[in-house]
Amino acid sequence: MPTLAEVVGILDAAYDPRWAESWDAVGLVCGDPAAEVHKVLFAVDPVDAVVDEAVAWGADLLVTHHPLLLKPVHGVAATSFKGRTVHRLITNGVALLTAHTNADVASPGVSDALARALDLSVIGPILPSAGEGVAPNGSAGRGHGSGSGRGLGRFGVLPEPESLRAFAQRVALALPPTSAGVRVAGDPERTIRLVAVCGGAGEDRELLSAVRAAGADAYVTADLRHHAASEALEAGEFAKPGTGPALVDVAHWASEWPWLSDAAALLTAGLAESHEHGLRGHERGPERGTVEIRVSQLVTDPWTLHAPQK
Repeated sequence: MPTLAEVVGILDAAYDPRWAESWDAVGLVCGDPAAEVHKVLFAVDPVDAVVDEAVAWGADLLVTHHPLLLKPVHGVAATSFKGRTVHRLITNGVALLTAHTNADVASPGVSDALARALDLSVIGPILPSAGEGVAPNGSAGRGHGSGSGRGLGRFGVLPEPESLRAFAQRVALALPPTSAGVRVAGDPERTIRLVAVCGGAGEDRELLSAVRAAGADAYVTADLRHHAASEALEAGEFAKPGTGPALVDVAHWASEWPWLSDAAALLTAGLAESHEHGLRGHERGPERGTVEIRVSQLVTDPWTLHAPQK
């Protein structure tokens, strides 16, 4: 059986903790590196319901996208909900690993999974990591880009142009349903071909500016607030009327959920390769066939009800 250290090594090779933002908290939160791993559960959020699932299933490792302990703490006593979570994980022998902004910028990463869910042909990142090239400009983005690479967000092209109305429906059908659904800003009948996507919160001004500068027809992301969305639309109209990107706002959880299957598949392949390498070297490698890997189907989006207004 692979050890926790071996499993973490496979995931760290794909989502290097050194790629994380300085404010982020990624990597192994709890768990014994020498412990054997039989079952791995992937989820977006390390919330109580997910921990319940991990414990009930007998998982040895829970891999989440969002950190449990993002802000520094001075203790993990079970007198707070996060402290209780740490105690439950340790007591039940469940290790916790976080891959957050290091998975956001990986290639493939969170936004690659979102792009693929929408059937986009990926061109490259919106904001490339250092040494990874540049994002497509207005003309290059129309089918010729710098190629894939590490960085935040992705540009991609639809198989065929379609209306914003049809594209919004594509997004709604491609992602897991949430109470908030899909919000759209822009002319429903405008044509969409070049699309920018960013899994998770994507209202950063640098992202919005890069999306506009590349001539993207639409931008799919999460957590767009009133002022950021309004100003992005106004800035597009000011630069050149009718050319700024339409905005498609989805639930944060839903935008990142497609990545779980990618990460699970990557771990599956990594374990198989490690085992095969061990056999070729006449050493015992991790036995992938005995490791069960599951993606949680729990909806951990915090919003539970949407009341339409007439």
